[in-house]
Amino acid sequence: MKYPDNPCIAICDTLYQDVCTGCGRHFSEVANWVFMTDEEKEVVWERIIADGTSKRFNTYKERAQENQK
Repeated sequence: MKYPDNPCIAICDTLYQDVCTGCGRHFSEVANWVFMTDEEKEVVWERIIADGTSKRFNTYKERAQENQK
């Protein structure tokens, strides 16, 4: 896999929302991440990167870029 194992940035916010504003994953993806295959995780990574609206890619852009190196 070409991405870090987990997109979590430890700013979790799924309360009353389907998508975490911290990492950009859907609630079900957060809950099932440890059970997902590398291929499934890569699909999620590609979607959240393409979307680019989570705090991972705006408020904490520099931190996310460092983690992808």
